[in-house]
Amino acid sequence: MDKKISLSCFFPCFNDAGSIASMVVIMDKVARQVSDDYEIIVVDDCSTDNSRVVLEELCKKYTALRLIYHERNEGYGGALRSGIYSSKKEFIFYTDGDFQYDVTELNNLISCLGPGVDIVNGYKLSRSDSLSRKVIGGIYQYTMKLMFGFKIRDVDCDFRLMRRSIFDKIKLRYNSGVICVEMIKKIQNAGFSFAETGVSHYHRVYGKSQFFNIVRIYQVGRDILKLWWTLNFKERQA
Repeated sequence: MDKKISLSCFFPCFNDAGSIASMVVIMDKVARQVSDDYEIIVVDDCSTDNSRVVLEELCKKYTALRLIYHERNEGYGGALRSGIYSSKKEFIFYTDGDFQYDVTELNNLISCLGPGVDIVNGYKLSRSDSLSRKVIGGIYQYTMKLMFGFKIRDVDCDFRLMRRSIFDKIKLRYNSGVICVEMIKKIQNAGFSFAETGVSHYHRVYGKSQFFNIVRIYQVGRDILKLWWTLNFKERQA
């Protein structure tokens, strides 16, 4: 795009005290390069480490930073919904607060924007995870495409730039990680246009994944089946 964009950037944060400060600092530098009208939002999902202490200190220096605190843990989906529906600018960029993606690659997404593009979705050029997670991730991607008819390469890549107006027309409901499937499926069903670009993916340097445990996998599996039933049968009959 030829002109700078109005931009809301947000990170969901849960026990990311070791990485969230660097994310905000770099994000502020990148946002100033691409936008004259931006905000940075961190949604702290009731962290139990020092994340809030770090965030309060950051607020003293970065005037564009806005904090949203959940007083109980609402899950990854709850954090995304808070960030999305609290965003005020024309475009919304989000990624996770654990530094597995490089926010300087926001420029890759912006370069794909055009008058007919509503959402630019990143896809991992190479997944920097253990072999077991790569295998599970590959099975998950294939299964989601089969169940929901996705046309994009990587529904699980949380590195996205979207027009805020999309969310005037679709409502997100899930609090679990299934929200990414829900969001992309509803955006696709509503007829919005996608662009895609490859982005880097790195090893987690702080904290641990909240997904890879038996309870979370069960919850995600249950929610996926509910979502599939709702979108394919219940809403069509309504």
